[in-house]
Amino acid sequence: MSIAEVEYKLVATTFHGLEDVLAKELLRLGAREIEVHKRSVSFTGDKGFIYKTNFCLRTALRVLRPLVTFTINSPEELHAQAKLVEWSNYFNVDQSFAVDVVMNSELFANSMFPALKIKDGIVDYFREKTTKRPDVNKEDPDIYIYAHIFKDRCTISLDTSGEPLFKRGYRQDVEAAPMSEVLAAGLVMLSGWERHQPFVDFMCGSGTILIEAALIAADIPPGIFRKKYAFQSWPDYDETLFETISESALARIRENDGYIYGCDRMERAVEKAKLNITAANVDDMIKVKTADFRDFVPPIGRGVVIINPPYGERLQVDELSQFYESIGDHIKKNYQGYTVWIISPWSGAPKNIGLHASKKITLYNGPLECRFMRYDIYDGSKKAKYQKSSDESSE
Repeated sequence: MSIAEVEYKLVATTFHGLEDVLAKELLRLGAREIEVHKRSVSFTGDKGFIYKTNFCLRTALRVLRPLVTFTINSPEELHAQAKLVEWSNYFNVDQSFAVDVVMNSELFANSMFPALKIKDGIVDYFREKTTKRPDVNKEDPDIYIYAHIFKDRCTISLDTSGEPLFKRGYRQDVEAAPMSEVLAAGLVMLSGWERHQPFVDFMCGSGTILIEAALIAADIPPGIFRKKYAFQSWPDYDETLFETISESALARIRENDGYIYGCDRMERAVEKAKLNITAANVDDMIKVKTADFRDFVPPIGRGVVIINPPYGERLQVDELSQFYESIGDHIKKNYQGYTVWIISPWSGAPKNIGLHASKKITLYNGPLECRFMRYDIYDGSKKAKYQKSSDESSE
């Protein structure tokens, strides 16, 4: 068996609520032994599959290769366990590294102390083995090391991605607090949108949801914009293999003749959206303009709408209620035949929209717990639709 064929236990992390979407992505890519966990999905794959998942996954934040899992009862055990890992198998003393810790444990007040203990263990390993020590570089390391501590269990992994995968690389300019590209892709995939249908975001901001929809429609891998992955600094990095895998993914890009529309009332936001759309090279697939959503009329037919309305930081409750009522009135009047999805953290949103949500999914937009709500807008009233069906069946 060649080195490229050795299989590893791998973990892809994601946002809460996107685990099943990520699992389906992994299945389509050919992952084996897929298991869904909280905010992550584990699977097995070889070195080439590490490259493939980083380049192709839309809803993963990072892809990890776990090295060791152990129980800890004191900070000193973190140092001792980290020192036991044969780090020279994964990088050399002349390379820099950084340690990132995510934790949910009462053993430590914050993540900085366990990160320091792991870092010291790695440095001491190299010092005893080579009499030299690797540099720590928190800004741009060669090697990314990721530790997850839950209660008294710690897993130390190699982070194969480096910069989080939501940092696609196409953003030129954004509005304040932009939506993550991973969440935007997840919304599109959860919506059930099909590429031949019209797709609309009439509160598009800097265009992230529109761009991710276009990338999905044309099968453009999200890694096409990335300039660097952590695995490219590994001693066993195979540049030829990575080029073969990325070229294979690029060969599947297809023309899209669907309709993707966006608007925003803020001209500044639309200008930013246009910059990002052009940078993502999907300007031939997306039409965006400055307009209030009340003045935007979608193409006739069946399509999908996804919007991320303002969350009310500058609006009073009464103003927010009226705003959501106007959204509901607009979609009832203009979006017959469409499926409309709205993501919002505001608990009063469903009531004030004035429509029954056929589905609600809990997601997080940054630190905010949100509901992703589906509204089916029927041609005419739902009651009339069923009355017609009943009349036809009785004839």
